[in-house]
Amino acid sequence: MVSAARYWDAYKEVWRLNVLTLMEYKANFFIWLLFTLVYHGVALAAIWVILTKFPSLNGWQRTDVFFLYALWMVGHTLNNSLFFMVGDVPDAVREGRFDRMLVRPLDSLFQIMAQPGQNFPDDFFVSIIVFGIAAALVHLQWTPLVALLVVMTILSAAVIDGAVQLVVATLSFWVIRLDALRWVVMSLENDFTRFPLSMYNRAVRIILGYVFPFAFMNYFPATVLLHKTADAAQFNPALGWMAPLVAAIWAAGSLTFWRIGLNRYQGTGS
Repeated sequence: MVSAARYWDAYKEVWRLNVLTLMEYKANFFIWLLFTLVYHGVALAAIWVILTKFPSLNGWQRTDVFFLYALWMVGHTLNNSLFFMVGDVPDAVREGRFDRMLVRPLDSLFQIMAQPGQNFPDDFFVSIIVFGIAAALVHLQWTPLVALLVVMTILSAAVIDGAVQLVVATLSFWVIRLDALRWVVMSLENDFTRFPLSMYNRAVRIILGYVFPFAFMNYFPATVLLHKTADAAQFNPALGWMAPLVAAIWAAGSLTFWRIGLNRYQGTGS
């Protein structure tokens, strides 16, 4: 049995290697940072253009939608900083690299998440700045309760995002190539979470709220933080506080599904 201290030492070593890689390839880091700024800048510009034509989306003003995106962005980028390599599972299975992880002493899922690479939380730092600007624009009233809800939402969003990724990645134990499904799930999250859930039809609301719980990453908490009483008529305000519970359920479910898939795994013969 490998101790928790051993895992922590291994994880610290991974981040040490990540920092060393960053220092060695500074140009690559700044290119990725520029890409991050451009990617999210384009998304925010698109929101701005749409809200110019439609000043209000079911009671959500331009700054409200900006806040909605910024709240999602913080949780999503935190997930990318911690769990991004989970998406490498299908490739590792297809190429036969996953087999090597099964004969090492450390847990295979830990090895996947802790692979050294050019991973650095630069986009997370950018998202914190963007969220700070968005919170100021909507005049968010910071109280201990509001701060608690924001922190819980961000942490829960990262777990929910990672858990959904893990479920999709685990399917590679049965279906070797999952590029199309990964793209569909990613599109659902990236595209539909930019706007209030209440503006979509019932089918989309069910998918984003209860099938893939992306609405708990930003929309439900934002209705509480921004006092969206019109949306509260369609969704129970208590949902805004349930992100930690949803995150815990999805984390437990995805880990259980991972163990089932791992027991079923027989290799690809690569």
